Amino acid sequence: MLQYFAESRWYTIVGATAFYAVTSYWLLYAADEHDLITNADFIYWLAVTASTVGYGDLSPVTPAGKLVVALYVIPLGLSIFAMVIGRIAAWVSLTWKKGLLGMNSLMLDEHILVIGWNEQRTMLLLDLILQERDAMPERPDIVLCVKADITNPMPGVIEFVKVDSFNKDEDMDRACVSTARTILIDNPQDDVTMTTALYCTKRNPDAHQVAYFDDDSLVSLLQDHCPKVECTPSVAIEMLVKAAFDPGSSMLHHDLLSIEEGQAQFSVKIPESSHAISVAKLFINLKRKHDAIFIGYAPNGLVKEMVVNPPLGVTLNPGDTLFYIAERRINAINWSSLDAD
Repeated sequence: MLQYFAESRWYTIVGATAFYAVTSYWLLYAADEHDLITNADFIYWLAVTASTVGYGDLSPVTPAGKLVVALYVIPLGLSIFAMVIGRIAAWVSLTWKKGLLGMNSLMLDEHILVIGWNEQRTMLLLDLILQERDAMPERPDIVLCVKADITNPMPGVIEFVKVDSFNKDEDMDRACVSTARTILIDNPQDDVTMTTALYCTKRNPDAHQVAYFDDDSLVSLLQDHCPKVECTPSVAIEMLVKAAFDPGSSMLHHDLLSIEEGQAQFSVKIPESSHAISVAKLFINLKRKHDAIFIGYAPNGLVKEMVVNPPLGVTLNPGDTLFYIAERRINAINWSSLDAD
């Protein structure tokens, strides 16, 4: 019987509670305890009695009423109360455990979805994403989706989903792949990254998608099929050569990529409500008003057509994405002031 009640359904508990309340009412009525069964007073008294709070402002006065309370109301009420609390505790524990193991199905949108697990590299990636997010006016949720046999590496900080495949709808729907704002793909195997990027493009063509490859030859192959995907190949060799001929280059690039050390590189899109602006005015006013340095732009946000260090006479239009260097991200830009003489 104990096992039955421990594993009982919620409708069983509700039924037992209703039976307990009705029978307690009639027993108290039969014992002439009319003060205890008056409208809301009965519900109030039964709740504080069954939960052992026992304020003492209401109590039985007849001998029969005291026997009913001592032999029926209190013992049965304590049993039901303990059963309810136990089930609630078990449900909370199970929900927390499922979240830790990545078994829950999420209900999110406009979130950042990180797909893949590379141990310390993924942990560093998540740390940097959290720092970048904290500097944003809105704080999107962060979801880590993996196939690896791990638990949530940051419980309470990020959401976590464990799947069998990055290409199955029922698995990826749990991570809300179709409603993500940004999708970052970084797997140990480049072929998994390739197939995952193709799948995510099909499920969410409007998301900003970034994929990391160790093999540079796969970048052009993916972009032939998915031109909107931003691919980031390994540049370790290039950095070695650059640092050899231009000492300090590796530290410079590290500084521009890190948001913890000095200046960093950021981007912003010219709003559609703004006017066209020349590079000359933007460069001068961005430095004057925000102490930031304009370094390039992507027409209509197309990173494949990015222009670095454009001539001063070039005109920038609404919808273009600007890239700049600053100590921190500029969240509020007065675009009309940047066009001033």
